[in-house]
Amino acid sequence: MNWRLLAWGGLAAAALFLIIGGGWLLTLPSRAALGNMPPIASQEADATIAALKPPKRQRPLIAIVGINDQTETTDYLMPYGILKRADVADVVTLATGPGPVTLFPVLKVEPDATIAAFDAQHPDGADYVIVPAMSRDDDPVVVQWIRQQAQKGAVVIGVCVGTMVVASTGLLDGKRATTHWYSLKDLREKHPAIHYIRDRRIVVDQGVATTTGITASMPMSLTLIEAIAGREKAQAVARDIGLPHWDARHDSGAFQFTRPFALTAIGNTLAFWNKEQLGIALAPGIDEVSLALAADAWSRTYRSRTVTFAATAEAQPSRNGLRILPDQVATQWPAERLLQPVGSLPPAQALDQTLQRIEARYGGRTADFVAMQLEYPRQGPPN
Repeated sequence: MNWRLLAWGGLAAAALFLIIGGGWLLTLPSRAALGNMPPIASQEADATIAALKPPKRQRPLIAIVGINDQTETTDYLMPYGILKRADVADVVTLATGPGPVTLFPVLKVEPDATIAAFDAQHPDGADYVIVPAMSRDDDPVVVQWIRQQAQKGAVVIGVCVGTMVVASTGLLDGKRATTHWYSLKDLREKHPAIHYIRDRRIVVDQGVATTTGITASMPMSLTLIEAIAGREKAQAVARDIGLPHWDARHDSGAFQFTRPFALTAIGNTLAFWNKEQLGIALAPGIDEVSLALAADAWSRTYRSRTVTFAATAEAQPSRNGLRILPDQVATQWPAERLLQPVGSLPPAQALDQTLQRIEARYGGRTADFVAMQLEYPRQGPPN
C-alpha cells in the first residue's frame, strides 16, 4: 500500500477489514522497538559534508521541484524556508507545469517558475535538486527532468518518500539510501538494487542524498547549509529555528506499524461524525516552515482537516517570499475551531507545541499517531 494512501483513504479499508476479521491486528507489535543511537563517527560526518559540497557555483543554486497536483506539504516548504533563512544559496520552487502547486495534505502555493522556465534561464542546471514526496512516484515529466539535472552535475536530494521518486529515475541503483518507514517495503520490492541503510536520517552516496521521514528535511537542510557555508553558519541557523543539536542519528526501530497506530487510525477514521474543519489565518510574513509543520500535523489526525483563510483570494507572501493561496476567503473563523498562530515560535518548537495541542484536543494516542506519520521522535535524543 502506498504510504500516502495509508492516511488518506486506505485506512477506511483497514477499518472494514477489522470489522470483518480483526485477527490482523494481533499480528502487529504492541509497541515500537526502541533501539540505541550511538553517536555518528566524525569520519562519517565529515564524509557526508564533503559529499554535499557545492558541485558548481560558489553561491549554489537550489531547485525544489514538485508536481502541480499533490506534492507533500512539509517536504516542499521546510527546505525552502530553512535554506532561504540561511541566505547561503539561491533557492527556487519549481513545478512541472504552469499554475499553483497543490500540496498534500494541505496548502496551495505559487511556485517561482516551471521547470521549462528554469531550464531556459539556467541551461547549465542547478547545483542541488530537492525532491519531495509526490502523489506519483513515476511522473514521467519530473523523472526525466531530475535525470537531466543529474547529468548536468546537480546533487539530487530525495526527502522522505521523495526517495521513491528519485529511485524511479534509476539514479539510486546500486547505491545506499533511506526513506520513510512506511515506504520501505515498496522501496525493496520495486527497487531491489538499492541498498537500504537503517538508523540514519540522511544517507549520501555518489551525488544522491536521501532522508527518512517528513521531519528529516530539518536536519537535512542544516547539513546542507554546513556543507555550503560551514559549521558556524549551520549552528546559527539551527539556533534560529529551535534545533540546537542535529546529526544523522535515527532509531529506525522506533517507527513502525504498531497495534496502537492501527487502532488510532481505525478509531479516528470511523468517528466520521466527529471531524472538524480547523482554520489557520494567513497573513503576510507568516513563517512557511512553522505553517507547514502545524498544518501538516493537524491534517494527519483523522479527526480534523486544516484550511487556510484570508480576507482576499490573493496569495499571501510568506516570511521568505513564497506566495501562499488561501483555501477560503473569510475575515474570521469560529473561535472553537480557530488554530492559534504558530509564527511566534521557532519552527522546531512550533511542531512540539502543535503535537501538545493535538494531545490536549484528541488525546495522546492521536498525537503519537501524527508523530509516527511525520517520523518525528517526540521524546529522546535530539533528532
